[in-house]
Amino acid sequence: MTLGSTMESPHAAIEEAVVNAVYHRSYEIREPVEVRITADELVVLSFPGPDRSIRMTDLRVGKAVSRRYRNRRIGEFLKELELTEGRSTGIPKILKVMRENGSPAPEFESDDDRSYMLIRLPVHTWAAGPNAVETLQVGTKLAPSWHQVGTKLAPSHDQVEILKKFGKTAALLNLMAITGRTDRTKFRHQVLNPLIEAGLVEMTLPDKPRSSKQKYRLTAAGRALLEQHARRQDETGV
Repeated sequence: MTLGSTMESPHAAIEEAVVNAVYHRSYEIREPVEVRITADELVVLSFPGPDRSIRMTDLRVGKAVSRRYRNRRIGEFLKELELTEGRSTGIPKILKVMRENGSPAPEFESDDDRSYMLIRLPVHTWAAGPNAVETLQVGTKLAPSWHQVGTKLAPSHDQVEILKKFGKTAALLNLMAITGRTDRTKFRHQVLNPLIEAGLVEMTLPDKPRSSKQKYRLTAAGRALLEQHARRQDETGV
């Protein structure tokens, strides 16, 4: 960035995404705001999603204006701290900052029930690739090294348990039982979908993601990660 430039730091998009989640989440729901960082993206997940008065098509282009607001006092406090500029400014600012930085466009997701709000900030193309974090090369797939488990660059505890106890194939309810989770929506977005996006797990019926016969299986990358873990246990006893 040059002197006199009006462009904002790309960190502003991250700040806006986190502040947006703190501002608009429901404090009656005990689930915390989740920030997940991988080699490919930063994801901010909060509950519930946008008010039903907001159309997702409008929100994704920064033109959404809500008729109702949660947490007005929190919003006023964030404004006093200069962490927010006002209503309906967060999403447009994220879009603007990512565009000016030359980054891929951010993604905004929710479901029909508006049970969650997920913001994805993809990594800049020059920072992507196998050198961004230590990885395990599996054909054309890239999987996180097992010794990174427990860091922000690797699977969570629940995801690790699923990888360890995966059979040949498994249904959604079987995977949920491994972790003791009962909420399907949260399980998909916090545990299962990231494993699929990382190329460690795949659907047996990818063209019918909501099929009652849908099951899941480990990919070659997932199996290789388990083999790496087994070798490490043999070498270190850990």
